Amino acid sequence: MTRLSPSPLSLSTDPAFFALLAHSYRRLLGKPLAPDSVPADQQAAWLYEAAPFGILAHDTAADPVFVYGNRRAQAIFGYDWHELTTLPSRLSAELPERSERQAFLERVTRHGYVDDYRGIRIAKSGERFWIENVTVWQLTDADGRYRGQAALLPNVTPIGTAADTR
Repeated sequence: MTRLSPSPLSLSTDPAFFALLAHSYRRLLGKPLAPDSVPADQQAAWLYEAAPFGILAHDTAADPVFVYGNRRAQAIFGYDWHELTTLPSRLSAELPERSERQAFLERVTRHGYVDDYRGIRIAKSGERFWIENVTVWQLTDADGRYRGQAALLPNVTPIGTAADTR
């Protein structure tokens, strides 16, 4: 399995990993991942601790494993850091959703990013929910090496609410 770092726990607020996330995002989408009002030396901590959206990243293994999930993503999926960063990312979707998820990830690979994804996901508790208006992008380092994919989850809606019929 290809890991982004020998110590995944260090990725939570690691400036180099934040730079990989943020620079890849800005290069592909033309906008910052963290607000300009957050000082540069605090942006990694802000993204992990205080961002109002979930951020997930997985590695480049044949069966990718999450290597990053900020506090918001941990709350959404119900996993702590250790649980999340040992979870194959495919397990965040129910079995019937996995083929759709895989086709979507292949589209991200072809285009560099996709910013209109909507799909059903499953929490550790078994609760199902929609993720909507999700942006997924390729993580590419300064040398142009592919390092994985990341996702920004701005909207989460529990299944069974009026919004789930969209």
